[in-house]
Amino acid sequence: MKEDVYLIDASIYIFKSYFSYGDEFVAANGTPINAVYGFTRFLTQFIHQTKAKHIACCFDESLDSSFRNEIYPDYKANREPAPPDLKRQFKLCQEVANIMGVATFRDGYYEADDLIGTLAKHYQNLNQPVHIISADKDLAQLIGQEDKWWNYGKAAPFSPQDIYEKFGVHPHQIADFLALTGDSVDNIPGVPGVGAKTASLLLNHFKSLDEIISRNQEIRYLSFRGAKSCQKKIENNVTAAKLAKKLTLIKQDIELDSFDLSRNKLDLSRTEKLFEYLNFGPLLRRKILEIEHI
Repeated sequence: MKEDVYLIDASIYIFKSYFSYGDEFVAANGTPINAVYGFTRFLTQFIHQTKAKHIACCFDESLDSSFRNEIYPDYKANREPAPPDLKRQFKLCQEVANIMGVATFRDGYYEADDLIGTLAKHYQNLNQPVHIISADKDLAQLIGQEDKWWNYGKAAPFSPQDIYEKFGVHPHQIADFLALTGDSVDNIPGVPGVGAKTASLLLNHFKSLDEIISRNQEIRYLSFRGAKSCQKKIENNVTAAKLAKKLTLIKQDIELDSFDLSRNKLDLSRTEKLFEYLNFGPLLRRKILEIEHI
């Protein structure tokens, strides 16, 4: 039986922890570790719950730039730069994951999404079920028939059918869906005036963005309100839609040094030093040490 693979979009859980936990969480030298504390709790709980044997945490290395900024300079330009303190805590979170035996991946040019996409494709080719742990709907495009997209802590894992019921399109159409609707989180404009309902109608009929563009004259004859104006919107924004697709499509062919996601044993000597530096309490320390026997 092929073992399940768990790919964690770590940055989301670090950001969430940074803004969720207060200033009372500090290291031995007095520097804040609220993001590290929250991320460590999350990762510890996740391993206890899933008993994951093949697991990776993928991190956004630069936090504010990637190859997509070369394509579209305003990509994610709506976001405030990450505070220096958060950047420092990112490195500590990577160390925590390593000490806990979890494979970590990061790259200065590609985003965590692309690292996850590359790992997902590798294990899908081996017929191993892939679980993508993220709140980011972009990553739903990677889900195959045996896979799950999981907004951990908020909802149950989503199957391909669950994704269809939520967004009105199949996983392989998510990048096209976002290219049409735009993605305000990443500052991708999409096609002005095309919302989620219209995008799902178009993709259910035409199947892909390329077909929508090449057959856009047919849109006016479809039986939905505003079909004629929708045809004009598509026709007038072909370049914008194609650009958006370049931004929303996750790469799956990055060269990686290793694809080994086997969870290793705890590095006990480093664990004790980390406990002391991060001032972790006895309950969290015990839960981390128990991972050795999972």
